[in-house]
Amino acid sequence: MSTQPNANPGDSNKITRDYFDSLLIEMRHIDAVLPSTTFELYGETFSTPIMTAALSHLGNCHPNGMAELAKGAYAARAVMWAGMGDEEELEAIVGTGARTIKIIKPYADHDLIFKKIEHAEKCGALAVGMDLDHSFNGKGQYDTVLGYQMTSKSMEDLKSFIQATKLPFIIKGVLSEQDAYRCIELGVKGIVVSHHHGIQNYAVPPLMILPKIAKVIDNQIPIFVDCGISNGMDAFKAIALGASAVSVGRTLMEVLSQGGAVAVQRKLEEMTAELAGVMARTCSAELKDIDPRVIWHR
Repeated sequence: MSTQPNANPGDSNKITRDYFDSLLIEMRHIDAVLPSTTFELYGETFSTPIMTAALSHLGNCHPNGMAELAKGAYAARAVMWAGMGDEEELEAIVGTGARTIKIIKPYADHDLIFKKIEHAEKCGALAVGMDLDHSFNGKGQYDTVLGYQMTSKSMEDLKSFIQATKLPFIIKGVLSEQDAYRCIELGVKGIVVSHHHGIQNYAVPPLMILPKIAKVIDNQIPIFVDCGISNGMDAFKAIALGASAVSVGRTLMEVLSQGGAVAVQRKLEEMTAELAGVMARTCSAELKDIDPRVIWHR
C-alpha cells in the first residue's frame, strides 16, 4: 500500500503496471530455436509486433514530433499509428514511408469523420479507425477535445463509417467482452484493447481481460493492446495472453524528446530484441508459437 498521502488507489495506470509485474514467465529450453519476430498485418510484413501508439501533438517532444516518430518507426520496420492531427500532419507522417494506421476521434460532426476517413484513404494509410473511449468526459457528459465536440456512437453510426472506406477499420478502446462481440458483429478488421492511459479510474488492466476478449475474437481479426507497454517483456506477456501486436506510447515519447527518430528506432529495436530473448527461452520460434501456458500469476 502506498504511503503517499495524495496517492490515488484507483490510478488505472498504476493498477495496470502492477498487473504487468505480477505476471511471471516460465522457461523452456529443449528444442528451442532462434526466434523470428516477423509480424504480418493486412497483407504486409514488418520486423516487429511492437508498434507506436496512436499519439498526437508531440511538438513538445520534438519540433516535427509525429513525422519524426514515423521516421523512427519506418527505420525499425514497425507499424506507425497516428491520433488526432490535421491533414498536413498525416501527409507528413505517411510521406516518411511508415505504414500508418489513422485513428479518428468520435466527433459529433459525422461529416468531419467521413472527411478524415476519405483523406486517410487518399494518403495511402494502412488502416483507419476510431477511439470510442474518448466519447465522454469524467462527469457523464460528452467530451470536448481541443474545441471539438465528441459523442457516443451507435452500431448504425459505426456501420456507416466502416462502409465508407475500403481500408481495414479498427475500433480502439475495447475493454469488455460485450464490445468485442459487437465489433465482430460490425465486421471491423481489428480492435485495440485499451483504457486510454487511465481515462477512467479503476479500469480493468488490459492484460487481465485480454484472454476473455481473445476467446470472443477467436483469431478472426487482429487484437492490439496498448497502455503501459514499456519493454519487450510487456510485449511478450501481451502476445502470450492473446494480442497480435502491441503499441508503445510514453516510452517512445521520452526517447523522441531525447534523440528524435534515431532514438525511436533504437528503442523499438531494443524492445524487439528483448522480446526475441524471451521467445528464445520459451521455445517460441515465431509469434504464433508463444504459448499462453508460459504465463504464471504471482
